[in-house]
Amino acid sequence: MAFVLVCGMAAAQAPHTAIDFTRTPAAARASEHFNADAATEAYMALIPAADRARSDAYFEGGYWLQLWGFLFACAVSLALLEFGISARMRNLTERITRRPRLQTFLYWVQYFALTIIVGFPLGYYEGFIRERQYGLATQNFAGWLRDEMVGDAVGLVLGGLAVVGLFALVRRLKRSWWAWGAVATVVFFILVIGIAPVFIQPLFNTIKPLHDLRITDPILSMARANGIPARDVYQIDASRQTTRISANVSGFGATTRITLNDNLLRRGSPEEIHAVMGHEMGHYVMHHIPLQILQLSILVVLSFAFAYWAVGRLLRWRGARWGIREVADPAVLPLAVLIFSILAFVLTPVTNTIVRTQETEADTFGLNAARQPDGFAQAALQLSEYRKMRPGPVEEFLFYDHPSGYERIHAAMVWKAENLRTPAVPCAAAR
Repeated sequence: MAFVLVCGMAAAQAPHTAIDFTRTPAAARASEHFNADAATEAYMALIPAADRARSDAYFEGGYWLQLWGFLFACAVSLALLEFGISARMRNLTERITRRPRLQTFLYWVQYFALTIIVGFPLGYYEGFIRERQYGLATQNFAGWLRDEMVGDAVGLVLGGLAVVGLFALVRRLKRSWWAWGAVATVVFFILVIGIAPVFIQPLFNTIKPLHDLRITDPILSMARANGIPARDVYQIDASRQTTRISANVSGFGATTRITLNDNLLRRGSPEEIHAVMGHEMGHYVMHHIPLQILQLSILVVLSFAFAYWAVGRLLRWRGARWGIREVADPAVLPLAVLIFSILAFVLTPVTNTIVRTQETEADTFGLNAARQPDGFAQAALQLSEYRKMRPGPVEEFLFYDHPSGYERIHAAMVWKAENLRTPAVPCAAAR
């Protein structure tokens, strides 16, 4: 209780004041002496030193949270194995039912509930306390807890389906379960992506059509010009949870939907909104979601192959000590989580690079589609509230899944510089 009271007092700290980034500094205005480097520095100078130190501290603190989260997950898995808790959870399910699939699901319910309870303090600090300390959250504790409980309910159901399905494959395919398990995982991931906007997102936010023609007409015009078959623009009330701006283009064919969050609508200039939507349309036009699924599928297959090898060796070494009978035993789940946690942590720079590369491509597409370099710079400054703007190259490679704010502004100013040049192009004489 004392921990909750102390954290609650810390969360009550006043958030920082939002800065108006919707103006173009003098050095970034179009002129015959325009210089991309000087323009970039002028935009960077709009961020007060205190605010930059604050966002740097927030972002760098995230590095430690990644480490502590990883170590915590490993510690929980090892404790469940070494103290025989996992085996006892399995024994309880066997006393309740003889059906293997139901046993697996009941084990999952126990495992999920235990990890949620044990991990609550860390999740409470990271998801509620810290977000309010840095002025990024708008919810009170009751609202945050409600969303967490809804998310946990969704995780319980979807995770249960995934675990039951994977263990069914393991029982049926003793030697090739890793290959079919990887395929099933990718298919399940695709299905979740498909149903999330329609069935999951409305559990947390309200989505409704946006009727402001000053905003929708330019967006839909840009969509038509780039072959995106969207007919409407929607808004989502993200401000009930956060101050962050975002937008997306989702769906396929007739289901394609353009969505902006209300923070972007409230805080962004028309140029900024147009620039952000150009970026999001870039993801859609360049098929980044299918490409990312394909790239991550390769990592999933390799991870399952490694898990097949590692689980077999570890069970021969410690299986009897842990009370795990075979790889199809539900009690092996903490071991599987431990292995995949280690792999995910080690592969973080790889997955970050995959995403960051696509984000850079979408930036370039957005600049050419929206032709709003200053709006793009404004959007990068908005993100400076929670992203470190100028990291070192190693830091960016390891921890960034987007280009840094400085790189994004500089790219926009380089684009602006090149497009300010209008050399005469001689026309070939008709022959």
